[in-house]
Amino acid sequence: MAPGVSTPDGIGFPFPARLTIVSGRRPTEDEEACAVVTTERFAQGMTMSEYLAQMTANRERFASAIERTAIGPADERLLQRLGVRKVMVITEDWCGTSIMCVPYVAKLVEGHADVELRVFLRDENPDLMDQYLKQGKYRSIPVIAFFDDDMRELARFIEQRPG
Repeated sequence: MAPGVSTPDGIGFPFPARLTIVSGRRPTEDEEACAVVTTERFAQGMTMSEYLAQMTANRERFASAIERTAIGPADERLLQRLGVRKVMVITEDWCGTSIMCVPYVAKLVEGHADVELRVFLRDENPDLMDQYLKQGKYRSIPVIAFFDDDMRELARFIEQRPG
C-alpha cells in the first residue's frame, strides 16, 4: 500500500470505489487511457482450470498454494464492495511471485458465480501485457486487474497480491 493511503474499512483498499493501484501507486493518465480490455478479449483468456492444465512448471507448488490459501471475511467483502465482476490475471507458470499471488486471487473468486476469472500468459499476449507495464517499461508479473460488468477497470496490482 502506498504511504499515506488510508484504508477506512481495514481491508487494505482505499476508497472511492473507482480505485487503481499500480505497484503501490496510482497510474498516470497516459497509463489509464491506454488500458483497454474488451469483453471479447477478456473471454479469450483461460479459466483457472485451463491454466492449471497447461502448466509445465510449478503446477504442484501452485496447487498446494491454492489449498493452503485462506480467505477471511474481509477478503470476502472485497469483491462485493468494489463491484468486481471480472478478474484478469497475466502471469507465467515459472514466476515465483505469481505462485505467491495468483492462488489468493483464485481462492478469492472461488464460489462467486457472478465473478469471472480469466488468465493470460504474458509471453503469448503482448497486446495485453503492454497495457500493464510496470513504470511504463517492465513486463512485470503477475498483473491482476479487477473490472466491473462494463469492463471498466476498478483496480490493478502489478507484482503484488490484492489486499
